[in-house]
Amino acid sequence: MHFFAYASGRLRCEDVPLDEIARDVGTPVYVYSEAAMHRQVQLFTDAFQKVPHLICYAVKANSNLSVIRRLADWGAGFEVVSGGELFRVLRAGGSGNKVVFDGPGKTVEEIRYALDSDILFFNVESAAEADLIVATARETGKRARVSLRTNPDVDPGTHPYISTGMREHKFGIALEEAHELYLRLRDRPEIELVGVTCHIGSQITQLEPYRDAIESLRTFVTTLRQEGISLRYLDFGGGLGIAYNGEEPPSASRYAQLVIEATKDLGLTLILEPGRIIVGNAGTLVTRVTFIKNQGSKRFIIVDAGMNDLMRPALYGSHHQIWSVSQKTSTQVADVVGPICESSDFIARNRELPSFEPGDLAAVMSTGAYGFSLSSNYNSRPRVAEVLVRGSRYEVIRRRETYEDLIRLEL
Repeated sequence: MHFFAYASGRLRCEDVPLDEIARDVGTPVYVYSEAAMHRQVQLFTDAFQKVPHLICYAVKANSNLSVIRRLADWGAGFEVVSGGELFRVLRAGGSGNKVVFDGPGKTVEEIRYALDSDILFFNVESAAEADLIVATARETGKRARVSLRTNPDVDPGTHPYISTGMREHKFGIALEEAHELYLRLRDRPEIELVGVTCHIGSQITQLEPYRDAIESLRTFVTTLRQEGISLRYLDFGGGLGIAYNGEEPPSASRYAQLVIEATKDLGLTLILEPGRIIVGNAGTLVTRVTFIKNQGSKRFIIVDAGMNDLMRPALYGSHHQIWSVSQKTSTQVADVVGPICESSDFIARNRELPSFEPGDLAAVMSTGAYGFSLSSNYNSRPRVAEVLVRGSRYEVIRRRETYEDLIRLEL
């Protein structure tokens, strides 16, 4: 089911024409479908319903308070990677005891905040971090629940910038080192060892890397049990991909079948950390064409959204489909570029696109994940508005920044 579709020649998000949102709110603007997000949460919930599990949405994908609030209402937990993300979850009504805290560089202040918030557990990524959590727990008089993020050295076959489970990456702990660290931590009174964790990367479109990783974890959990370390949780991370450009990633049900079959005899509660698959295809960035520029054989469609608004093409060379908000039949080959003073400020290169003219509206699809959350004020550009659609109604869930907002914290 697609929640962005044409009706009477106008592109709509659910039942709201995008040109109406652009007229009322301005451009650029991120527009999200609530129904699309809810459907993905329901698909994951249904896929894992036969086993104990907790879906912990990866807040970094899209951290808007309204998005988090709805996910909390739908029963989700949360995966956070900073004190700021934890603050957002709690402010939006999420429960600390349904939060897992990832990240290789947690600070003392963040650890204290998480302990005070009674989070479900920390995913520990190094022996040094474990020592810091021990010291902080002792100082605060609390006991920290921890899981070690193990590194199974599996190649997920994704972009190297979003691959996280191999030896050359900064994330996780090699299995043999993790084994030693479990043995060292099991008798620490400040620590409760509750789980084992694995996260091999993002935008993964094949099941084989997951199969390899889960087999490594099975063996590892069995070894720990033989040495008297019994755990409660298996956190298998996230990373399941979405369709940006014709990819056919496995469904939530196929993914769940693999994970459940490989772990059902372990008696552990599964923690899943989906992010992109929940919000990625639920969002679009609506931008207006400002100029058409022909330079030699090149044709440039210049729009009012820049790389500060959507970093993924510049950062990863990522592909986003670009639709015309007013349905067109003719096409042209062109680059879509923004107003930023960088040669990497592009959304598409040498792409066959609708025949855009100045003033037309373009929708950059599949931008609900790592769109606004990666945006910045580069070139002193105010960050854009965010809108959430529900059926035939919409609401602004983040107002457009003003020039005054740019300097509000400066002296």
